[in-house]
Amino acid sequence: MNATTRQRLVLAVLLTASFTLAVDFSILNVALPSIGADLGFSIENLQWVATAFALTAAGLTLFFGRISDLFGRRRLFLGGIALLGVSSIAGGLAEAPAVLIAARVAQGLATAAVAPAALSLLITSFPEGPLRERALGLNGALMAAGFTTGAILGGVLSDLLSWRWAFFINVVVAVAVLAVAPFVLSESRPERRPKLDLAGALTVTAGLMAVVYGLTRAGQSSFGDAQALGSLTLGAVLLVAFWAIERHVSEPLVPVEVLRRSSVGWGNVAGLLAFATETSVVFLLTLYLQRVLGYSPLEAGLAFAVLGAGTVLGGMLGPRLIGAFGSKRALIAGLLVQAAATLPLTLLGEGPGWIALLLPLTFVGGVANLVAIVGFMVTATSGLPDREQGLATGLATMSQQVGITMGIPVMSAIATAQMAGLVSPEAVLHGVSTALTVNATICVIAASLIAAFLRVPAREPVTA
Repeated sequence: MNATTRQRLVLAVLLTASFTLAVDFSILNVALPSIGADLGFSIENLQWVATAFALTAAGLTLFFGRISDLFGRRRLFLGGIALLGVSSIAGGLAEAPAVLIAARVAQGLATAAVAPAALSLLITSFPEGPLRERALGLNGALMAAGFTTGAILGGVLSDLLSWRWAFFINVVVAVAVLAVAPFVLSESRPERRPKLDLAGALTVTAGLMAVVYGLTRAGQSSFGDAQALGSLTLGAVLLVAFWAIERHVSEPLVPVEVLRRSSVGWGNVAGLLAFATETSVVFLLTLYLQRVLGYSPLEAGLAFAVLGAGTVLGGMLGPRLIGAFGSKRALIAGLLVQAAATLPLTLLGEGPGWIALLLPLTFVGGVANLVAIVGFMVTATSGLPDREQGLATGLATMSQQVGITMGIPVMSAIATAQMAGLVSPEAVLHGVSTALTVNATICVIAASLIAAFLRVPAREPVTA
């Protein structure tokens, strides 16, 4: 069965929005020194340009995923896109650090609203089966490619124009989406609006923010840092409290029985680790390219175009592999091949010729990672009625965004610890090699856990 014209328009609108949100995660990274010089950021506060966005996006995604179920996915999507446009104007025109940080918080808020709503609208627009799997494959490919594209685009815009265009480009996308989306997206919400689990929403949001902040702090200093340990401990306590609340409230934010589904629970574990490992490989190889091989930020970004091509191919292959072998086998194979492509990167040396090894391995890793991501998306959102898709996609989007956010600081902390305060090419290479070994090991552990514990229900028609 082929997609209808309306379904193609829906897909185009939602994929455009999702790709733009993924770009926003990385587009400012290479521009941070320029931003600091222009606006007068102190060195210790410059990291908040990235952290403020990540904290808000990761911390509020689950909450907004449930809100989309209760008050309407189309309404939340359009409101989030409008907020993205307004906050991007504010960020692009900012003349003071406080204004820029506020704009990044608002962008994170928009991402937390749009990402789960867009994924819910995509899933409910396509019946469960090959059409939905192809749509999820394209979505996963563009999300992963967007992270890589952000690094490239940030370097190009900063070098040729100004870092402010990293904000202004969002305005163009927001206007285009708002001009088309109201005519092609249909509203969906349950017939009866249940009560909002405010206690659960507050504890899970605060808990996720504390965990993300703790990991970010650890990446900047170490896991022995008092603030990092305190924040991680607080986050763990709050998430345990959230679980206790969900077991006892009459209308929980996340019903415990949904989390106990093998496909939802283990599917999200796989997704979180898939995103954490591949995005952190990009970070580690950026260190290698710039600190060891001496590449400029723009040259390093362009080197990842090969990885971007791999993610696009993986997004196209993923649905076919799932159709042939099932989502569980696709997940396992994707993670294992990703590990096999990552481990040889530990052999990289200081000579310029090593780029010949890096490029094909990152291509293969990109293909494999996207196969795993499509497998995760299909697994974590299948077998559920439409009325719970906002919850399922909220969980999936949260896993994705927490994975993107946590992978870099964790691997940074590992690499930094091995460098022992040195910044020579030899020390950086040793730190990067150690972190890549850990990264590949995590992929193997994730594949083993999925093989042992994931139970995927047989495909059957799902009714709302």
